[in-house]
Amino acid sequence: MELSTFMIMRNELTLIAVVLVLLIAEIFSTKKSQGALLNFATLLFAIYAAIGFLPGSEGEIFGGMYRSTPLIMVMKNVLNVGVLVVLLQSQGWLRKPENENRALEFFLLTFSTLLGMDYMISSGDFLMFYLGLELATLPIAALAAYDVYRLKSTEAGIKFVLLAALSSGILLYGISLIYGTTGSLYYDEVLGNLHMNVLQIVATVFFISGVAFKISLVPFHLWTADVYEGSPTNVAAYLSVVSKGASVFVLVTLLFTVFKEMVLAWQPVIYVLAILTMTIGNLFALRQQNLQRFLAFSSIAQAGFILLGMISGTQYGMATVIYFVLVYVFSNLGAFGVVAMVKNATGKINIDDYDGFYQTNPRLSLVMMLALFSLAGIPPVAGFFGKFFLFAAAAGEGHYWLVLIAVLNTIISLYYYLLVVKAMFINRSENPIQAIKGDGLARIGLVISVLGILLIGFYSPVFDWVQAVSFGL
Repeated sequence: MELSTFMIMRNELTLIAVVLVLLIAEIFSTKKSQGALLNFATLLFAIYAAIGFLPGSEGEIFGGMYRSTPLIMVMKNVLNVGVLVVLLQSQGWLRKPENENRALEFFLLTFSTLLGMDYMISSGDFLMFYLGLELATLPIAALAAYDVYRLKSTEAGIKFVLLAALSSGILLYGISLIYGTTGSLYYDEVLGNLHMNVLQIVATVFFISGVAFKISLVPFHLWTADVYEGSPTNVAAYLSVVSKGASVFVLVTLLFTVFKEMVLAWQPVIYVLAILTMTIGNLFALRQQNLQRFLAFSSIAQAGFILLGMISGTQYGMATVIYFVLVYVFSNLGAFGVVAMVKNATGKINIDDYDGFYQTNPRLSLVMMLALFSLAGIPPVAGFFGKFFLFAAAAGEGHYWLVLIAVLNTIISLYYYLLVVKAMFINRSENPIQAIKGDGLARIGLVISVLGILLIGFYSPVFDWVQAVSFGL
């Protein structure tokens, strides 16, 4: 096999090189050079993310187990942008004394799980998909338990491992049924041998159930709030955006390609999951005071909205899902970025703690407000356009009742998002959170999030570009 053929795996090979360089740098680093090493790691990943936007080779290798297309490259770039923002926002937390001697572990674990997600997205058969899934899952458990001196963090890691193992078992059972009824694990060969028999319908349901755990779809969501609350805030941000985004990309790709002949089997499942996920996520978010749990249930509800694009089964639906995930990356990381800065500086995490926040931190309050407005879908920020396109995709296929339920859930979500805005801008406090001066890189992360929220909404050709790439599926 020629070297040029291996360059189809440019993203993965470059990321492996980044990990190896950081490992070597860690060996020769000293305690005094830890701060510089963190900057170097962030810069190295920024260069890697920029390389991802360069034109790459298309094709497949390893007999079709790995493939690369323009659409796959777009999906990977969306994840890379999300990871870069998370790394920028994590600098202040990683420089705290308790993390000083093991900060690079955060980068290595994050890059390892991103590598697994890249292989998931580029998989051409179910074996490569499962290997990528496991490579992505195990480092996430270590990240959830990163704060080794906090029992809640350890608990979060254990819960994630146990429930991830259960979901992997369900997923593998579905894959085994697919192999048993089609005689192959390759997507192209499976596609030609699905005939809507009972075993294949059961296999499809089990497969969707396994992936639903990763996306936090109801009723596979019970781990989400506890793991988000126990994990470090920056890890919770990674889980809510990058990990969820990768699983969404894989599920929508497989539903629209491999399982497209099974649409009559999986469409009712997605329909029910969408209603349950939107409604239960919103209702539980209403009851939360802890902002990490609040954003956890918010992310569950947002996953329900994503299913509106999936249920359409069209290229337009595919484009709406990718566009919404891109918008969701900037919106959610904007909110998590503010929460992380406040928590790392003061230890405060409840909504009531934000009373009078605008008095002392007007800029952070505005960032938080824009992020929450985008999550709620208030025009003219990007979240409005993201939800509008999702609703249009579902309505275009005649799912009017589902769109009506989604609109009602949007109204519910608007109420609890505005509770946080009210606390910051209207409520008064005798002892508001003091003025917070985050580090320069964290501020850059917030600026990127705000620019994404504003520009992607106003700059509508972004969606046109995503839609054009989606037709190359």
